[in-house]
Amino acid sequence: MQPQNRITITQQYARPISKAAVPTPLTLQLPPYKRLFYRRGLFIAAAMLIMQPALTAYSKGTQVAPSFTTEQAADGRAAYQKSCARCHGANVDDGEFGPPLRGGPFAEHWAEQPVSGLFTKIKSSMPPDAPGSLSDGTYTDVIAYLLSENGALQGARLPSSIEDLAAIRVPGAARAVDVSGGLALAVTLPPWPAKTDLLKEMTPVSEAMLKSPAPGDWLTWRRAFDDSGFSPLTQINRSNVGRLRLAWSMALPAGPNEVTPLVHDGIIFVHAYGDHVLALDAATGDELWHYARPLPEGTNLVMQRNLALSGERLYLGTSDAHVVALEARTGHVVWDHLVADPKVWRVSGGPLVARGRVMQGVVGGEGEPESAGGGAFIVGLDERNGQEVWRFHSIAQSGDPNERTWNDTPLKKRNGGSVWTAGSYDPDLDLAYFGPAQTYDTALLQHPVKKRGNSNDGLYLDSTVALEPESGRLKWYFQHLHNDQWDYDWAFERQRVALEVNGKLRQLVVTSGKLGIYDALDAASGKYAFSIDMGIQNLITRIDPKSGEKSIDVSKFPDKAQSISVCPHAGGGRSWMPGSYNNSTHVVYIAMVESCMELIKTGEGERGPLSSGYRWALKPWPDSDGRYGRIQAVDLTTRQTLWKARQRAPQTSGVLDTSGGLVFAGALDRRFSAYDDRTGEILWSARLSDVPSAAPISYMAGGKQYIAMVVGYGGFQAISFPALVPEIKRPPARSSSIWVFEISQ
Repeated sequence: MQPQNRITITQQYARPISKAAVPTPLTLQLPPYKRLFYRRGLFIAAAMLIMQPALTAYSKGTQVAPSFTTEQAADGRAAYQKSCARCHGANVDDGEFGPPLRGGPFAEHWAEQPVSGLFTKIKSSMPPDAPGSLSDGTYTDVIAYLLSENGALQGARLPSSIEDLAAIRVPGAARAVDVSGGLALAVTLPPWPAKTDLLKEMTPVSEAMLKSPAPGDWLTWRRAFDDSGFSPLTQINRSNVGRLRLAWSMALPAGPNEVTPLVHDGIIFVHAYGDHVLALDAATGDELWHYARPLPEGTNLVMQRNLALSGERLYLGTSDAHVVALEARTGHVVWDHLVADPKVWRVSGGPLVARGRVMQGVVGGEGEPESAGGGAFIVGLDERNGQEVWRFHSIAQSGDPNERTWNDTPLKKRNGGSVWTAGSYDPDLDLAYFGPAQTYDTALLQHPVKKRGNSNDGLYLDSTVALEPESGRLKWYFQHLHNDQWDYDWAFERQRVALEVNGKLRQLVVTSGKLGIYDALDAASGKYAFSIDMGIQNLITRIDPKSGEKSIDVSKFPDKAQSISVCPHAGGGRSWMPGSYNNSTHVVYIAMVESCMELIKTGEGERGPLSSGYRWALKPWPDSDGRYGRIQAVDLTTRQTLWKARQRAPQTSGVLDTSGGLVFAGALDRRFSAYDDRTGEILWSARLSDVPSAAPISYMAGGKQYIAMVVGYGGFQAISFPALVPEIKRPPARSSSIWVFEISQ
C-alpha cells in the first residue's frame, strides 16, 4: 500500500460527519450528540439511502458502491447477534443502549464517507468489552449484514482490505435526525465554563527548544537533545516528597508499555500498545485527541520506546514498520512512510528529529539471511514529506573498508546491528549519535578467518556512530566491544556531557552497554577519553587507558564444550533503561540488575539463541544476598561511586533525577520510589497497578510540578528477571496506564 493511500484512509475515516469539517483521526471532536456515541464506544454503522447497482469487482482509486454476498451477510448477522445485539437490538433498530442501525441516523453519520472509516471505527471500538477482538473478515461481514438491512444489493463480496474499502463510499446525503441514546436535536444544554484551548495555544517546537527546553517541558524521550533525562524543577523536593499523592491516572490500551511521554505547553502526549497516541491535558488527564493506527490484520504488535516532537508535528514509529507524522494540535496524519518490510524488520526505538531529518532505526532481521542480509539500518526521512533521503547501514557494506572486519563473510549472510533506542544530537557539532547492537549470528565472528587484512570485530556492531543528519554520512565511530559473543550490546542512550578531563574541559558522549561499563568519547572526533566500570561484570579484565581496548577473560569466551558462567545476564546488568545525568553535579544515576548467566552449550542438532551453539540460563551472583535491584550514583568527574541503593526487586524502569534533589525509579514489584540523590535513601514509595517499564518524567502544568510514570508489564527488562524473585507476582491481567503525582496541599 502506498503511503498516500494510508493518509487518505486515516483522515477520511475519522472525519467528523460534517461536509465542512476538518479530518480528525479518532479525535472525536464532534457536536455533543455525536460525541456521546463515540465516547460510549457505541457500534455506529452505515445507512444506505440511495442505492446504486452492485459492482462485480473493486478497483483501487475508483469510487464504487458497496455490495456483498448472501453468505457474507448471513455470517455477519450471526456475528452481529453474538457481539452487537445486546446494545443495538436483535432487529438492528430496537436496542436500548445503541442507536438504530437502520434509516436516517446512519445517513446522518456516514453518508458519502468511505467504508474504510466505518470498518476502522468498528474495529477500534467494538465490541465495547473487547475492541479489535474479532477478525477483519468478521468485522467486514457485520458491515455487509448492516448494508443488507439498509437495502444494499447483493453482488461481489465486500472486501476486508482497508485499501479496497477506502474506495467504497456510503451513498446518500446526510440529514439531521434524532438518534436514540443521544441528545434530541432541539435540546439546549445549560451553559458551562469553557476550558482553555491548550491545543490552540500550543507553540511550535523549535530546534532551540529541543536543545534547551523550558523547565516545565519534556520534549524528547530523555527531555532534550543531550539525552540527560534530568529535570530542573524544584517544587517537588526532598522536604515535601513525602506528601506526593496521585493527581490523576488514565487506563491505556492493555499491553506492555515502554514509551516515555512527552510534554509541551501543558499537553502530555502518551503512547500505548497497539499504536495508540493520546494528547491529554497534563494537569487533569482530560483527553484532547486520540490517534489509533489502523493496522493490517495479523500485524504483530511492537513495543515502542519513544515519540518525537518537532515544529508542529508529533512523530512515531508503528508496528507495521512505518514512521507517521501527526499534527500535534489535532492528531491528523500529515504523512506516512513505510521504512522497511514489517515481516523482517521492526521499528522500536522511535525517531530522532533534527536538521530537517526524521532519523529512525530498525531492529530484527536475525535468522533472515536472505531477506535481511546486510543487517539493520537507520533512515533519514525528509521532515516535510516523509520521503527517504538517506540510509546508513549499521553493518559495513560492500566497498566500506570496515567490511573486512566481518571475517570474510559475504554481505548477504551478515546480520544484526539493530538500533533499539533513539539517538541523541549535538546541534553545535551537527552530529547525531546512535548505538547499533550486536548480532545473534555469533558463529560468523566466533573465530577469525586467517586471511590478511581481515578481522572478526564485526563493525559497526556494539559501536557509537556519529552521523551528519542531513546527509547520513558517517563522521566517526567507536566500537565498544569487539566480537560480542555474549549478547552484551552497547545500544542505549548516548548522553552528551561537558567534563573536565586532565585539566581541560571537553565535550563528550558517554554511554554504557549491558556490562555496565561507561565509555566516554570526544563528541567531535570519537577519540577515547575514559571508562568507568560500575562493578556488575566479570568478563572484562582490563581497559587500555589510551585506546579503550578491552581485554576479556578468555575462560569466559564461549567456544568450549562445557557451559560457561559469566556476569551479567544477557538481559543486561545495565540495559536499555535510561540513566539520568545532572549537569550541575556531574553525577549520573543508573538502574541496574545484579545477575549472571550460564552460557549452556546446546546439544547436537540444536542451535540455541546464539548461532555459535549456546543459550542463556539466568542465575544470581556468586554468594548473592538476594538483592538484585540497584540504583547507583557515579560522579563522572572523579569516576567514583557515591552510593548504591540495593533492593530485592530487579529494576525495570529508567531513572529521573531532578533539581529538587530526588531520583525516581521503578521496579518489578510495582514499586515506584523517590531516593535522596545525595545518599540513596528512599524518601517516598508508591505501589502502582502494573510493572513500570518506561522512564519517569517531571513537568509543569498550570504552575504545578508533576511526576509521571507509565506502566505496562511485558518489556524486555521486566520479563528477563522474574525467576530470581519467585515470590513477586505479576498482575494476572495485562494492563497499562499512566500515573501522575503531585504534592498534596
